[in-house]
Amino acid sequence: MIILGDYHTHTKYSRNGHGKGTILENASVAANKGLKQIAITDHGFNHWLFGVRRKELPEIREEILNAKEVSGVDILLGVEANLISLNGDIDLREQDYESLDIILMGHHNLIRHETFKDCMKLGLANILGGAFSPSKDRINRNTTAFLKAIDKNPIDIITHLNYGCPTDTLAVAKMAKQKGVLVELNGKRINFSDKELEIMASEGVKFIINSDAHSPERVGEVNRAVNKIFQLNIPISLVVNLDKLPKFNKKRN
Repeated sequence: MIILGDYHTHTKYSRNGHGKGTILENASVAANKGLKQIAITDHGFNHWLFGVRRKELPEIREEILNAKEVSGVDILLGVEANLISLNGDIDLREQDYESLDIILMGHHNLIRHETFKDCMKLGLANILGGAFSPSKDRINRNTTAFLKAIDKNPIDIITHLNYGCPTDTLAVAKMAKQKGVLVELNGKRINFSDKELEIMASEGVKFIINSDAHSPERVGEVNRAVNKIFQLNIPISLVVNLDKLPKFNKKRN
């Protein structure tokens, strides 16, 4: 069993040195590792330090076309959008959808939230609460924000669920299944328990294995996630990029 696509990779367009390589370098590494498809998903527009700029999307598309021709790897243009409000808003506008092939979304720090309340209750509360066991109120707030985001936005993949933002994992996963959204098994970190993963699988939740590479050499490096699949006997049919390529439909109803 091998992954054929890696749909969470960053490049130099994740600003200030957060992403290390070029699109062509990511694609070349992918080709050398036998991947057939990757996505370029730099950080969303509202990230103060690392966010890609909207005006760069045409330039990124041109680089993708060149890298596809040189490497032979199919390349999707995406973004790792940020959750910016308790009401489930993300940092994409409807007009952005036409520019993107795939939409990822996750929680990140150091972003521009929708309102001051969102900044305090979704941003600062999770930063300051990170050193402590999360309260029920914080988990409920986070969970509700994720549920609303999945319900109202054309998201394809939820990235690193619970990383820096603890939720009711199973509630989020069930909404993801209902809306046709994939739950990422991140090659660097998995922030839910084995039991939660087993329950998600028993509910028929669909997963995608991604590297979250921030440098070219990390593209396709997903052993942590793959090992977890085999360790827990998760049905391969639930993992959309093992031995097959997934289809994405960001314009789903």
